[in-house]
Amino acid sequence: MCYSTVRSGRALSALVMTVLAGALAACGTGSSSSASAAPPSAKASSSQPGIAPGEPSPGGGSPGTASKGSLAGKVIVVDPGHNGGNAKHPEIINKKVNVYNGWKACNTTGTSTDDNYSEHEFTWDVANRLAKILRAKGAKVVMTRSSDTGVGPCVDERARIGNRAHADAVLAIHGDGAPAKGHGFHIIEPAVIKGHNESIIAPSKRLGGDMRDAFHQGTGIPFSTYLGKNGIDVRSDLGGLNVSTRPAVFIECGNMRNPGDAAKMKSPQDRQQMAEALADGFVKYLG
Repeated sequence: MCYSTVRSGRALSALVMTVLAGALAACGTGSSSSASAAPPSAKASSSQPGIAPGEPSPGGGSPGTASKGSLAGKVIVVDPGHNGGNAKHPEIINKKVNVYNGWKACNTTGTSTDDNYSEHEFTWDVANRLAKILRAKGAKVVMTRSSDTGVGPCVDERARIGNRAHADAVLAIHGDGAPAKGHGFHIIEPAVIKGHNESIIAPSKRLGGDMRDAFHQGTGIPFSTYLGKNGIDVRSDLGGLNVSTRPAVFIECGNMRNPGDAAKMKSPQDRQQMAEALADGFVKYLG
């Protein structure tokens, strides 16, 4: 602020008047200074399903790449693999469903780390973190399950959720249970199911490439050493891909049986980084 004080009854010298005039002129220029900028306010943390107390809130991590890009008007389906109640209901998850080129179990229990951090818990956590980031970017996010205590849904129904939503992109999040010596992540793209999914093969391939690049760049996790080529695998035996009529891919975020991968997957900070990287993949694909 600028102040000017003139004391009554005293004549000011020409020199003083010149100085005051210059000061007043400076106040009226409208020029700004970085010193006057108010610091940004801190973001309030919020509790989300699947996030343990004290862990970083979804979307509340570092202000890096996840802050870039808008997804306004886009519909994204996020499919957290498996479910927490599956193991208690084999009569449901072992039923066979039609996946167009064969029959598959409705669902499975998933895998876990050697110290029993479960795949369903991991996927639920990452999915919630990812959904919050995507919604902040303006996307409509549809989750294939609403809790980590239920059963299913079956693999064919998970795909149909995306079909009914007319999703612009579908991502199924998983953790692998391969032999412990293998490590790294890979993307799974759909193979052609003749007469059903030919129209989504090309966009799914592009989605897969964008997701692979963003996840690798954002997390530093290497491409899988045990499956796929350059972080990409193509499969025709996954119901969630076979039944989809929307661009869709899976990601195996790491091998939960590998100690190094498992350590990252158990880390809240690393899971937040994974979610931010996946959000970047959607921005690249849909932007």
